[in-house]
Amino acid sequence: MLTKRIIPCLDIKNGRTVKGVRFENIRDAGDPVELAKWYAEQGADELVFLDITATNEERKTFAELVRDIARHIDIPFTVGGGISAVADVEVLLQAGADKVSINSAAIRNPQLVQDLARRFGSQCVTVAIDTKYTEATGWKVYARAGTVETEHATVDWAKKVVELGAGEILLTSMNNDGTKAGFALDITKAVSEAVSVPVIASGGAGTMQHFADAFQEAHADAALAASLFHFRELDIPDLKAYLKTEGIAVRI
Repeated sequence: MLTKRIIPCLDIKNGRTVKGVRFENIRDAGDPVELAKWYAEQGADELVFLDITATNEERKTFAELVRDIARHIDIPFTVGGGISAVADVEVLLQAGADKVSINSAAIRNPQLVQDLARRFGSQCVTVAIDTKYTEATGWKVYARAGTVETEHATVDWAKKVVELGAGEILLTSMNNDGTKAGFALDITKAVSEAVSVPVIASGGAGTMQHFADAFQEAHADAALAASLFHFRELDIPDLKAYLKTEGIAVRI
């Protein structure tokens, strides 16, 4: 049985870790390198670093910070934000990242997913999908840090990027993000069952039970959280011990 992964996510703005609610009301959460070191010691399986303003400000992702992180931790980590070309990924992987995450660039240029998979292998390519539910449209994909609604239905888009070579899906429910009311189990399950690659559930974690629900009900392969971990409301060793008692395979 494959173990389920617990992944802290560090949203980066101006070199600091930040966190908001439903992509708004951003507040400071600490130094990213110190947090990364703490999570590695705590037993996090992987980390995700997202430069949340890189796309909107048309900046390249922070290669220097990536190098600094790589020097201090020994667990895999993914980096995203502002990636729009094969050359961007080359720099990040050389700096020490294990995987990259693309979102708006994939929507703008789906061919990029295929280009990256061919150049670096699917295992390096995570496609992040920010999704929002409305009664009028159902679950739709949003671009540019959740500010622009696209024409893509979420499940259809997930299937398309996997066909193009994505090795993993990072699925964030904008409705649930930062609410601590639980993951969006319905769309997470729908995407997990529609694709053949791992799906990371993101947005809404508030309790240990929420993680168990993501794994047992929504069939997610990994679960990601931010403020819950950043502000020490939940420690990873305690979470993993709980999941193990629930019969969920985790790396202790």
